[in-house]
Amino acid sequence: MDFSELSEMARAVRAAYAAQEAERYGRPWSREEIMLGFLGDVGDLAKLVQGKEGVRPRADLDDALAHELADCLWCVMTLADAYGVDLERAFVATMAELGRAIDDE
Repeated sequence: MDFSELSEMARAVRAAYAAQEAERYGRPWSREEIMLGFLGDVGDLAKLVQGKEGVRPRADLDDALAHELADCLWCVMTLADAYGVDLERAFVATMAELGRAIDDE
């Protein structure tokens, strides 16, 4: 699956959540609320990383870590879409920039 297909999947899931939010709360989440949800996901990810380092062990750690990483990626993709950022292009440009910076050191 390529990045554009992943992006379409992310948009479809966001649209489903937006419909659910509109039904429950009278409106879909704002971009700010999506960001706040992402912060919660990053917190969950931090706890799972602690688990991988032996501080917070749990039985399903590997599956939970994979799930939370994917959830965080979805949030980043959703925020990029919400702000009109071509994430694939930005990622490629940023990696090239970082690569040049490393080469220049």
